[in-house]
Amino acid sequence: MNLRTLAVAAALLASTSHAASLEAPLGAALAHPALRGARVGALVVRASDGAVVFARHPDRPLVPASNLKILTALAALERFGPSHRFTTRVLADAPPGADGSVDWLYLEGGGDPTLSSEQWWRLAADLRRAGLRRVRQGLVLDDGAFDGQRWHGDWGRISARAYHAPVGALAANYGAFAVEVRPGVRAGEAARVDVDPPVPYLRIANRARTGAPGSRTQLRVERSTSGDGELVTVSGSLPLGAEPELFWRSISHPALYAGAVARLQLQALGIEVAGPTRLGPVPPDAQELLAFEGEPLAQVVNRFVKYSNNAVAEMLLKDMGRAATGRPGSWGNGVPAIRTSLERLGVELDGLVLVDGSGLAHRNRVAPRTLASALLVARDSFRVGPELLAVLAVGVGWLLDAVSVAGVVAPTAPWSGAPGPPPAPCAPRPDSSTA
Repeated sequence: MNLRTLAVAAALLASTSHAASLEAPLGAALAHPALRGARVGALVVRASDGAVVFARHPDRPLVPASNLKILTALAALERFGPSHRFTTRVLADAPPGADGSVDWLYLEGGGDPTLSSEQWWRLAADLRRAGLRRVRQGLVLDDGAFDGQRWHGDWGRISARAYHAPVGALAANYGAFAVEVRPGVRAGEAARVDVDPPVPYLRIANRARTGAPGSRTQLRVERSTSGDGELVTVSGSLPLGAEPELFWRSISHPALYAGAVARLQLQALGIEVAGPTRLGPVPPDAQELLAFEGEPLAQVVNRFVKYSNNAVAEMLLKDMGRAATGRPGSWGNGVPAIRTSLERLGVELDGLVLVDGSGLAHRNRVAPRTLASALLVARDSFRVGPELLAVLAVGVGWLLDAVSVAGVVAPTAPWSGAPGPPPAPCAPRPDSSTA
């Protein structure tokens, strides 16, 4: 079905000063030619008492796209609390000997969605402080806290773009890496390619050339699984003297990538890691060297919502499923866990269809009233509200008192407070829907 949809728009007005003036401009914005043929839903309520200020099909369930992250974030805050930290355990076959050596080092993922290269360096530094200097036999990675499904079946064709990062309980850098391409010193030479982080897991095949000055930049960065790593193929050309081009791509195996980043940071701090990296469970007799706590959930939510990070959303969903059932986190147990948390908070869920946590699945359905209800619940909740409301966008101009959730509801002329000509409030998607 080729159906154009504009997923929910909802807002809270902090005061009543502009309420009466919203009907005409918001109505005009939703009647913009860019939305011709689209199914639209919108709801604006007054924060002080929940009174409806503007409504267009507020109970119509629509594809929410990334607006769904509002519900995922609220549910995670309800389930764990803002101060919760996900733990990554590091174990060994025995405590470090007199020379700081162990035979096997085990990394056990705990579903921490924000372990960056910097966080992995901090973990390595903590291990060095605990006396670790050498791993003789190898590194074992345990990602059994989640099931083995890395991509949801409803996401369709999976690309190498960073927003399609796989989901795993042991991860690094949101399942993504950067590729920087620079021109060589002369036309016709190979372009210069760097990958960040610089781990052997990411192997570069550089087929890109330096073009003549003023020529067109035509670059392509692809990645494919190659043995126990990824082959990053860079092709095309960019002109001599051009500025560097930066590309973000996803990896295909979260745990192996995390293991490569961990090994890099251990070695950077003088901890030698010999032997292979392999996947497997932590033996029951392994001894804990470190329980590394990640960032507080309040910070995780802040970064996740502001940057609309799909990988974080799906890891939080599986974290919730695991916490609710005691079984490996999955979409099967994470989706009901989100709904249960929202029900406990009293969010209105009529028409809600949850498939994933990020909004990538086109079968998700959310009505504007559900989002507005979630914002009202957050406003009234001292426990979870401040962390959620703090990350939402604040309108400008005559929407100065609005906390907005979705899209361009009604544009304004810069700083004047007067309505300006409305541009298209949404971007077309490849499938001809709109979000």
